Amino acid sequence: MEKENCFKKYFAEMLGTLVLVLFGCGVAVYTGGSAVATSLAFGLTILAMCFTLGEASGCHLNPAVSLGFLVAKRITVKDFIGYMIAQLVGAVEACFLLWLFFGRDNGYGANVVQGAITSNYSAGASLGIGLVAEIILTFTFMMAVLGVTSKTENKGFIGVVIGAALTLVHLLGLALTGTSVNPARSLMPAFFAGGEALRQVWIYVVGPFVGAVLAALCYCFLDDTPKHNLAESRLSA
Repeated sequence: MEKENCFKKYFAEMLGTLVLVLFGCGVAVYTGGSAVATSLAFGLTILAMCFTLGEASGCHLNPAVSLGFLVAKRITVKDFIGYMIAQLVGAVEACFLLWLFFGRDNGYGANVVQGAITSNYSAGASLGIGLVAEIILTFTFMMAVLGVTSKTENKGFIGVVIGAALTLVHLLGLALTGTSVNPARSLMPAFFAGGEALRQVWIYVVGPFVGAVLAALCYCFLDDTPKHNLAESRLSA
């Protein structure tokens, strides 16, 4: 029974991440990176997946969120590893579908530091500013996730709050870094796209992980509410 439950959780994480990357990055490809359309695509996908898959796995869909919950002691090391592998597999599958739908050189919605930063800084400094931006964006997003999931009475609103938070960080972050806050969402599209996206991808792995850890530590310091089991609540990100 335990193995079956683990399989269901990991399958849900794989499926949800596939949908998130497919629709979020797919809309970015189709619209040429429209800020409003891309922000809504990611936010609405998280909202839908939270209510669809939340009971199965918590619906993280993001290795940084899983790491944040690990630091906050809401999941085990075993589940963190299983979730992260499942999320990366889902992202790879989404990239194959993007290749099928839009062709080999579609860009895959891969992240690179944007003109709002590069126009004001040298190449090296731009990467540093981009890293700081990803840390701040992920910190903000992770704080919202931890906050709304800390109280059982919020259960019916979790998807709405997290979807809105993801939309919010995209509305600013798209002009700065293209917005990752999710290593799976950035790592696999960068491998498929290659070039500058692959050279910069470390920003979109390190930044979200650092931001998520800082948010977890900060929230645990501030939080005085009783803790509850992750499996008993809908979570997303």
